[in-house]
Amino acid sequence: MELIKDALAIEKAGAFAVLIEAVPPEVGKIIAEKCQVPVLGIGGGICVDGQLLIVSDMLGMFQAFTPKFVKKYTNLSEIIEKVFGDYIEEIRTEKFPQEKHCYRMREGEPEKLKALLEKSHI
Repeated sequence: MELIKDALAIEKAGAFAVLIEAVPPEVGKIIAEKCQVPVLGIGGGICVDGQLLIVSDMLGMFQAFTPKFVKKYTNLSEIIEKVFGDYIEEIRTEKFPQEKHCYRMREGEPEKLKALLEKSHI
């Protein structure tokens, strides 16, 4: 009951929308019916005006805890861990960056820069 009253108070205070999270669908429906502003739900049931899901949750990027209302569409955390591991290994073994990953100065420019540095005493 308090949650319903709170949602109505938020609306009365001038909110343009109400966001509810981890709320039983029956309560989400009542709030959506009673509020004139859109009611968005993160785990608020199907009867709210709009659904939200955190991208990192739906992509499986956070492994320590998964709320009940999250549907993981994939498990990117395994891929991300492998990619970062590969990157770290290539940095440590000096396999990255390679020449193809470097920007180069035009011919003669390194010498000009060196001369300017010598004159400026930097």
